[in-house]
Amino acid sequence: MDNGTVFWVGLSRIEGLGVRGIHKLVSYFGSPKAAYMASLTELEGSGLPAAVCQSVFSQAGLKEAEKEIEAGAKCGCQLIDYDNPAYPSLLRQIADPPLVLYVKGDVQALSGHCLAVVGSRRPSAYGLQVARRLARDLAERNLVIVSGLARGIDSAAHHGALEGKGKTIAVQGRGMDGIYPAENRRLADKIMESGAVISEFPLGTGPTPENFPIRNRVISGLSLGVMVIEASEYSGSLITARLAAEHNREVFAVPGNITSAQSFGPNHLIKQGAKLVGEWMDIVEEFPPDVRMQLLPSGEASDDGRGIKESGKLFEESLTVEQKKVFESLRVDEALFVDSILDSVSLPQAQVMQALLELEMNGLVRQLPGKNFIRKL
Repeated sequence: MDNGTVFWVGLSRIEGLGVRGIHKLVSYFGSPKAAYMASLTELEGSGLPAAVCQSVFSQAGLKEAEKEIEAGAKCGCQLIDYDNPAYPSLLRQIADPPLVLYVKGDVQALSGHCLAVVGSRRPSAYGLQVARRLARDLAERNLVIVSGLARGIDSAAHHGALEGKGKTIAVQGRGMDGIYPAENRRLADKIMESGAVISEFPLGTGPTPENFPIRNRVISGLSLGVMVIEASEYSGSLITARLAAEHNREVFAVPGNITSAQSFGPNHLIKQGAKLVGEWMDIVEEFPPDVRMQLLPSGEASDDGRGIKESGKLFEESLTVEQKKVFESLRVDEALFVDSILDSVSLPQAQVMQALLELEMNGLVRQLPGKNFIRKL
């Protein structure tokens, strides 16, 4: 346990500070320990209320922090404070990052490229199937699936990631001395085997309604983007999507039946500019090129891990000379405008367009808006 953790936890126990107030205080003094070591005059100079200054000066919260850290160790939690190198870099970038993360499972999962998958607690069969499939496909490509361990879409996303032999992170809205909902205890245990279950809430905190919007900012903050699958008009998933936009992260949505109330959320997000998702590639192609390359699978997978890869390989072997030239000019990490392709292959335009169409029909090439083309992963 990092010695600095006790000071972060201690400050979190002082009434009147709050997460943002603590970050301002630490920024002023340079570290939480320095804040505790400061004189009363120095603390008052930081602009804090007099009562808060007196609490910090009197070392309030430190004894509670020591007990909390001991209790965390007993229940198998690692406490990752804001200064810890294992603290997720993307989470640091939000306006009010948690001071401490309580982690059960693989801490390294927090440093992976993450996508949040959120949605209704009462989804349709279609929503459950889509969440499970997309999470599985993305996890197979080394994307860490982040969700909230709730019933419905959250649970389906976690299960899908596990089926894909990937990692998934469950962010709780309660203390780590319990699992909510209790019916997902077994699922949480499976998640911890390869991924992690985390929370920012102290041990003993119950799953009260006000905790979940707070939890949602962590789901968004950990992730490169947020995908919404079925959400009603007032769903908490839309809060997560709004936070993602505020955090400058990608927002994705799976369209649904326009007659279903559960489709209001994703359909509304798409109208507002969210990326429509029909398959895993719709998500990966929105990430920066360096992230895309790190997510490249060792081989394309179907149900048995061989089908698509083998069919693609057989087709590549049967390419015509023109198709091969066009195919080899394309990249997996960057879409190319049709004019750039024409310049690189030195073939007549009609032959290039025919080759692109045939490659697209056979699943080797994907056309993006604006006559841009990219190799499929």
